[in-house]
Amino acid sequence: MQETQGLKIVIIGGGSSYTPEFVEGLIKRKSELPVRELWLVDIEKGREKLSIVGELAKRMVEQAGVSIKIYTTFNRREALKGADFVATQIRVGLLEARAKDERIPLSHGFMGQETNGAGGLLKGLRTVPVILEIAEEMHEICPDAWLVNFTNPTGMLTEALVRYSKHKRIIGLCNVPIGMEKGLANILEIDPERLRIDFLGLNHMVYGFNVWIDDENKTDEVMNRYIEKSESINMQNITPMEWEVNFIKALGLIPCPYHKYYYKTRNMLEDELVKYEKGKTRAEEVIETEKELFELYKDPSLKDKPKQLEKRGGAYYSDAACNLISSIYNDKGDLQVVNTINQGTIKDFPYEYVIETTCKITKNGPIPHKFVDELPLKIRGIIHQIKQFEILGAEAAVTGSYQKALLAMVTNPLVSNDIKGVEMLEEMLLANAQYLPNFFTKTKELIRSK
Repeated sequence: MQETQGLKIVIIGGGSSYTPEFVEGLIKRKSELPVRELWLVDIEKGREKLSIVGELAKRMVEQAGVSIKIYTTFNRREALKGADFVATQIRVGLLEARAKDERIPLSHGFMGQETNGAGGLLKGLRTVPVILEIAEEMHEICPDAWLVNFTNPTGMLTEALVRYSKHKRIIGLCNVPIGMEKGLANILEIDPERLRIDFLGLNHMVYGFNVWIDDENKTDEVMNRYIEKSESINMQNITPMEWEVNFIKALGLIPCPYHKYYYKTRNMLEDELVKYEKGKTRAEEVIETEKELFELYKDPSLKDKPKQLEKRGGAYYSDAACNLISSIYNDKGDLQVVNTINQGTIKDFPYEYVIETTCKITKNGPIPHKFVDELPLKIRGIIHQIKQFEILGAEAAVTGSYQKALLAMVTNPLVSNDIKGVEMLEEMLLANAQYLPNFFTKTKELIRSK
């Protein structure tokens, strides 16, 4: 890291509506994170958004009196030169592809969600090759830089990076744990800074084990309060629903909001189908929110992150990324939740598998904070099943294997149907053909034999 000159940070997907939150996070940490340059990188289709966000970022740092130079570019390789940290927040196929990820499964009577089930698989198939390409460029151009990925599906993408990339400075990040901590702090009516949860599991399948308040283990008493208001811990992109009290007591852990897709499948599917039949999925809602946000961003008098950004399901992602970057740079050794290699943390899980867990963050990366020896039986099966889905999906994305993709599709518990799995996979692959060249011949015929 170029400590004497300051840091160079690159955001790939810099035209995202989340970028102002990232800039705000850097400004908040100006005393501990000496950022020299922030490069915002995007693709040609995102030219207008990149320009709007870039100008807002410049106004924000000027207003704050922070000497960060903002650059916008479509040349990724140029941006990567001399980078210390690279954050990825990309959406291959843009929100239109997300709408297909949601609508096609729902049209077959299955869950339509961008990171879970059939939709999560297709998002992974589109995104894995791109994230691997970025990692290979980093290995060549800025081999000492950290790749902080908060593109979804984070679990599958981090798994793919660990398995198939030469670049080893890789961390996956999600906003769900920090959102859960903030939600639980609200229930308890305390400052979120006083509370910490020990997390373990997979991305979008992480469980809260122990709750610490002022460094004291308060798990038992907190669980009783949590059970009373469990619907309060949620994400903007997930319909709030109460957990059944006896189920939570039996589980003895705090599930994340995405667990509703697996433990309340029928309820969640019924809710999604009602919205689908009314002609609106979450993707259409986000498209409207994006339009509203970018109209705000255009205003030359706007010099701060607008409150409306919290309507997006990824709120706090960017702030969590800035916090992680600061802890690596400053070798803080504090505890944060990231996606990283198991490294023997869970004895009954392979060493090289990626998990999402509480880690000590150092200048050399995350060190898992061990608080259990193995996965409890009550969650072991579903975690292994989703990990199988992630590994198969990553392999399918790299190889273009129809057979691996089909196994991933049917293996996922939100599908679990071979006939419908084939139908959905083929329809979704064809709908995404332009983003999946490995799966098609030059004449755009789907290759089913790999």
